[in-house]
Amino acid sequence: MIANEIKILLLKEIKLEWRQKFALNGIVLYLASTIFTVYLSVNVKIGVLAPQTWNALFWIIILFTAVNAMAKSFILENSGRMLYYYSISRPQSFILAKIIYNGGLMILLSSLGYLIFAIILNNPVKDILLFFLNVSLASIAFATTLTMISAIAAKANNSHTLMTILSLPVIIPILLMVIRISGNAIAGMARSASSGDLLTLAALIVMIGTAAYILFPYLWRS
Repeated sequence: MIANEIKILLLKEIKLEWRQKFALNGIVLYLASTIFTVYLSVNVKIGVLAPQTWNALFWIIILFTAVNAMAKSFILENSGRMLYYYSISRPQSFILAKIIYNGGLMILLSSLGYLIFAIILNNPVKDILLFFLNVSLASIAFATTLTMISAIAAKANNSHTLMTILSLPVIIPILLMVIRISGNAIAGMARSASSGDLLTLAALIVMIGTAAYILFPYLWRS
């Protein structure tokens, strides 16, 4: 059963992350230190940060956090371990487990980033529910896209550089969309103004996830 394989692989990801806490701690430290650097740079003590600037800075930091967090999905997997996974699970189960785990991890990191942002750089968001819905969908979209790109980049020698190059053309349109939705949440606009973008974002997640589900088996066998 694919569902049972996904469950086992998810538990494996959680256990590995718990054993190698330095990786997650490093990402959290990167997120917190970047936000604090922004705080020192814009000098919020003197003037309040404009909502548009707050919005742009938040998503740029979340984007680079996502790239750093998702890069380890396949790049840190050695060939021997991948061969073992190949012998015990379906490729569809493997990629879906990676996407689900990375999606949950990104929602956690994005929520933590928002909490730190709100404490250090004020909280201009008026529609919290819309903002968190946008954060959740954006986190899943980043995780789905970057997980598949990480799988492709892991086949190359200079995988970190290749992942960055491949991810930008795909991620930038998603980033612009989520910044627009967040801008509506910050301005307190009617939720109907963001419904089209939210549906588009959800459709992109389904499309990219479906493409990963179909194409990953070919990459898996290469």
